[in-house]
Amino acid sequence: MSRIYFRCVPFAKEQVTLALESGVDGVIAPRERVDQVAALSRCPVWAEDEVAVAALSAKADEEAVLARLKNGERVALARGWEVIPVENLLAQSDAVLVEAGNLDEARLAAGILERGVAGIVVLPEALADLKEIVAQCKLSQGREDLLPAVITRVEPVGLGHRVCADTLSLLRRGQGMLVGNSSAFTFLVHAETEHNEYVAARPFRINAGAVHAYTRLPHDKTSYLGELKAGQEVLIVDAEGATGVATLGRVKIEVRPMLLIEAQADTQNGLQKGTVFLQNAETIRLTAPDGTPLSVVSLKPGDAVLCRLDEAGRHFGMRVREEIREV
Repeated sequence: MSRIYFRCVPFAKEQVTLALESGVDGVIAPRERVDQVAALSRCPVWAEDEVAVAALSAKADEEAVLARLKNGERVALARGWEVIPVENLLAQSDAVLVEAGNLDEARLAAGILERGVAGIVVLPEALADLKEIVAQCKLSQGREDLLPAVITRVEPVGLGHRVCADTLSLLRRGQGMLVGNSSAFTFLVHAETEHNEYVAARPFRINAGAVHAYTRLPHDKTSYLGELKAGQEVLIVDAEGATGVATLGRVKIEVRPMLLIEAQADTQNGLQKGTVFLQNAETIRLTAPDGTPLSVVSLKPGDAVLCRLDEAGRHFGMRVREEIREV
């Protein structure tokens, strides 16, 4: 995930205000304006002369930039950069910055080597694209490969501690979090976007499941639901596999009646089964392949729900290769 910086040179206060409201990670401003910008928001503000701009027109330029980066300097590659030299720099440094003058350039920079540059310096000519650049290059985490799985069992299992993940975002129909008893098989647990006659919709909330369950996080990490905390970023996924990031405002853990839900997916390697424990209540829903929320109360064998399959094996949320079996 690339960080987004806005270069406000020449200085214009209304541009800085728009950039900060759009969610940029930092601002580059004339040195005499640094304190003024820093008073507007708690985010990094770099003086213009603290971020060198370097054009790459020959191999020697690439080598010179790499030497400066390794020396701790901030260097942004001037607009007009090409992918191969940037790849070469990324392979040797985690501090590569590049300029972008429109959405397409920013999107390209964010996808180089599948991880993107450390920072995208958005130029004033891209101001109209800035909100979309933040959405696509900072918030988006690429796509998750979802597939339908068939419910095989729904069974009450008594009481357990369940986790409500309340985000700072208003989620929409089709969105939720990937949760499961194994990181190798997670279910798209739908946000509480639906009204019923007893309870108002709470589109900021995902009633995600039991404390022990895994949930997928940004950057291909996982966490136990019981370890989530306020201020942490979580991965939001929709029925099409598109992803985003939301920040947790609150985590509620309470004892509630629970259901064991089992499903199986038909893969190239045969049938693969997975399970998840969810609260036994009408407002908790999984997600049908068309994005429709399916209440766990009415869920039955034969229903299709969206899931994600992966290889098992995590250590402190990081992917590892080892022999592991989770049942």
